[in-house]
Amino acid sequence: MISRLESKIIDENCEALGVPIDTLMDNAGEALFEVLVNKFGEKRILIVCGVGNNGGDGMSCARRLGKKATVAMMFPPSEIKSAAARRQFETLPKKHVMFSDVSLDHYDVIVDCVLGVGARTLTDPLLRDYLKKLKSFKGQIVSADIPTGFGTKDAVTPDITVTFHDIKDGMTEANSGKIIVADIGIPREAIHCVGVGDMLRYPIPNADSHKGENGRLLVIGGGPYVGAPAMSAMAALRTGVDIVRVAVPKRCFVPVASMTPSFVMHELPDDILREIDVKHLLELSKKVDAVLIGPGLGTDDDTMAAVREFILRCDKPTVVDADAIVAIASMAVLSREVIVTPHKHEFEEFSGFALASCDLMSIAKKRNVTMILKGETDVIVSNDKKKINNSGTPAMTVGGTGDVLSGIVAGLLSKGMDKFNSACLGAFICGTAGEMAFKEFSYGLTATDVIDMIPKVLRDNLKG
Repeated sequence: MISRLESKIIDENCEALGVPIDTLMDNAGEALFEVLVNKFGEKRILIVCGVGNNGGDGMSCARRLGKKATVAMMFPPSEIKSAAARRQFETLPKKHVMFSDVSLDHYDVIVDCVLGVGARTLTDPLLRDYLKKLKSFKGQIVSADIPTGFGTKDAVTPDITVTFHDIKDGMTEANSGKIIVADIGIPREAIHCVGVGDMLRYPIPNADSHKGENGRLLVIGGGPYVGAPAMSAMAALRTGVDIVRVAVPKRCFVPVASMTPSFVMHELPDDILREIDVKHLLELSKKVDAVLIGPGLGTDDDTMAAVREFILRCDKPTVVDADAIVAIASMAVLSREVIVTPHKHEFEEFSGFALASCDLMSIAKKRNVTMILKGETDVIVSNDKKKINNSGTPAMTVGGTGDVLSGIVAGLLSKGMDKFNSACLGAFICGTAGEMAFKEFSYGLTATDVIDMIPKVLRDNLKG
């Protein structure tokens, strides 16, 4: 069972994999055609089409039915929104009619192809009239993919729903009739790999939002290594976070603060993170939506103890990166789920298993984590989900790109995304930014080059 959003994401991923929406629409029309022919034979069929992709599915079916069916457009064809649906309309074998001019008494079956998974509103008077007429229709109703108005009290209640690829969240026999799941040729990679479609998950700010409403993040890092927390923090800002607070030991404060005036800086009193700092860090965490801990901390025993105490006591969504992963390796089961971002050696120290001999999902469940296992391909797992990220380039082995990844993921987490999808989308954005940097700098790219490309990834791939 998948959500409406997941269905749209899969469509976008199919396009990116070279399976165009036209192909999926043709396959959907074929599936609908087969159901109608097998169940209704020579009955009089009216296919009611909207102006989006759901309407295109109906037009594809109508082309196959030929003279056996009539196409009724809900709105004028000049309003068709989808290019693929427009191409289907142009191949219709006979002249269409307008639904407002149709007498339903002349038909035995109505095929509902008006609104699909992308539609939300039912306020148009023509739609209201359509829904009213279908409630009094005496024949059979077949919906394509989902019933028009699905999820509202006024939705079409069909006898059959031919749904594509998988049942949509909330579908039951009571609201969708008999549910027939049709395979329309979606490649496995479009479902199991993170792709450009996942950019639809990105939380686009509301037009009337204010500072702080689109993510507030605390980055805790630094000590032996100065640059790591700065790169994580800048990556988060470039991902669209409103406010990034950076808490670093004394020796890192001036270098990190001098990198940009955009950070809200907090100086810790010693040259490394210590247990005495935890109380102050917990107070800072109350001012943010998420926390990233680990970049550049080092492995001093006092630092490791401070990390463990902070994670035990902090209640904010948290990303645990770099040396902080080593710190929590001794914690058998975490009291709350966090995101960890290990490479192979960090994973083996964290889990206690050789990578080649273990089930990642069972480790994630046992340790109560969502995990991004970084590698040639990234593997993202939670206790019940798994995805692969193929974006990136071998040039990203350069130091600092792991800090960039953790900053992006933590930034998305602070913007309200859930842990698994923050991890998936963060891996995709980081890898795609790396690919863009590689085109310009080849094997000479640096982590800061990747950071600079993050806004271009957002610009090129966000919709709405």
